[in-house]
Amino acid sequence: MSPPQPLVDQFQRRITYLRLSVTDRCDLRCAYCMPERMTFLPKKEVLTLDEMHDLALGFMARGITKLRLTGGEPLVRRDMMDLVRALGRRIGNDEGHGHLQELTLTTNGTRLAEFADELRAAGVRRINVSLDTLDRATFARLTRRDSLPQVLEGMAAAKAAGLEVKINTVALKGINEHEIADIIAWAHGQGFGVTLIEVMPLGEVEEDRIDHYLPLMHVHDDLSRRWTLTPSAHRTGGPARYWDVAETGGRLGLITPLTNNFCEGCNRIRVTATGQLYACLGGNERVDLRAALRSDDPDRALAEALDTAMRIKPARHHFAIDERGAAPALARHMSMTGGDIAEETGVPGASRRSRRGSLPGHCQSGAAGLERSSGDTW
Repeated sequence: MSPPQPLVDQFQRRITYLRLSVTDRCDLRCAYCMPERMTFLPKKEVLTLDEMHDLALGFMARGITKLRLTGGEPLVRRDMMDLVRALGRRIGNDEGHGHLQELTLTTNGTRLAEFADELRAAGVRRINVSLDTLDRATFARLTRRDSLPQVLEGMAAAKAAGLEVKINTVALKGINEHEIADIIAWAHGQGFGVTLIEVMPLGEVEEDRIDHYLPLMHVHDDLSRRWTLTPSAHRTGGPARYWDVAETGGRLGLITPLTNNFCEGCNRIRVTATGQLYACLGGNERVDLRAALRSDDPDRALAEALDTAMRIKPARHHFAIDERGAAPALARHMSMTGGDIAEETGVPGASRRSRRGSLPGHCQSGAAGLERSSGDTW
């Protein structure tokens, strides 16, 4: 049998980076991300951790070398560290079936103090922490939770554990634009990197996004009047473009999905916690990997599904925030990284037993764990 082929789309972009959502649930309620009364996915629709492990192995066999675990908030999922440890064992370990060069994580930081040492021990070396303000009152207004002290404690614990920390900050007009420079200066003083991100039109939220859309070209111009910004050749495999800040000695990244489209060099695909592969964050093109995993021949079905994903990956997205009252570009929320809650409810909830066995040290019956009444945690 011929070896699996690398993932290359119709525009000859080689896909080497997988963002895998392990849950749509989160213990914060960021106003630009989701409504306060968010309806989360039923547990039966979410992949088990064993299925996620199988899925990751299938991607590695096709040339994925960087894997980022996301959510929702990934650290709220019970037994999540079992998956991290299992994937961490594939860093640099090929065994003829592909391997990872890097395993990383995006988190809101609320539970980082608890898991920082374990993440480092499992092979994680870099993490992204989502943080939009250093003001406690503004944080509580943005996230609808008074959790800034826990986030700061978590970042300190990550630094102490030897993890490289990068802060992701969504630039929001009228909310945090006046403190962006302070966030950058503070982060660089802590030895952290910072990446600024334009707000994206995904999912219905209570406020009109146009009121808070802040083009990063304007932010860059403002910062250039304060500091010396020099373009950097630094790359991490993601969409950010970087500048070195002479006065702080740190590095600043900008992710500009609206003002400066970065799709030409896209090397990424995203998979939701329900196993829906979205070939583009800004598109509805998708392939159902959950059905492939739960089929009678999961290896063949997964290979065919990934081939299909490469054929349907679009050239670019078409995000825009230019009209008051406009509907979001897509109905799904960022916390889902994928399909609408109402979709695909007919897929059987009981998964087939993993063809590759359960995760080492992982309790098969506890893959989803127990859901708290708040809906924040599994």
